[in-house]
Amino acid sequence: MSSHSNGPTTYGFGGSLNWLLGSAVGGIIGSILFGAVLWIVDPAIVTETIPAIYGIDPGTVGLVFHLIHGTVLGIIFGFIVSRNPIFSTITADATTGLFAGRGLTTRFALAGLVYGLAVWAFLPIIVQSIWIAFTGIVDPGFPFAAFESLIGHLLYGLLLGALFAVFVETAPEAEETESPFDETSDSD
Repeated sequence: MSSHSNGPTTYGFGGSLNWLLGSAVGGIIGSILFGAVLWIVDPAIVTETIPAIYGIDPGTVGLVFHLIHGTVLGIIFGFIVSRNPIFSTITADATTGLFAGRGLTTRFALAGLVYGLAVWAFLPIIVQSIWIAFTGIVDPGFPFAAFESLIGHLLYGLLLGALFAVFVETAPEAEETESPFDETSDSD
């Protein structure tokens, strides 16, 4: 059984679908931050490249698609981290290692960071390359494996995880969750 001190995760959206709302909010805000990074690096990524993926003329619709992507990916994150065994792993008591003494907000932020890295490795690197090859879309010229893309995805995931922890009431469930690392003793 987990025991955690009071923190930002002791309040937030309650209810059975709290993860949905919290992860959508985190996804939108995280994608706004990521969009700002892209805008600083090269505004054409948002205005031209993202619409080109869908065969749409350049314009501000790229920002809308970027926000939709962030929201959907945020909801997927919320679904994943709110299910066992992921949830019980994140909220497990830890006396050694990286999680020792860390609150739930830090743990969910780190889970978001890992998620951002996974999204970066899967979507821009693998899926987009396949999409470009099979649809005949001209390569937009931006190296999606670029350092800026990696940083953007990591910032997105970090903010997503932190906001998920702030907006979703996870402490009560964490208190009731059994750690997947606890040894069970058989009295047979």
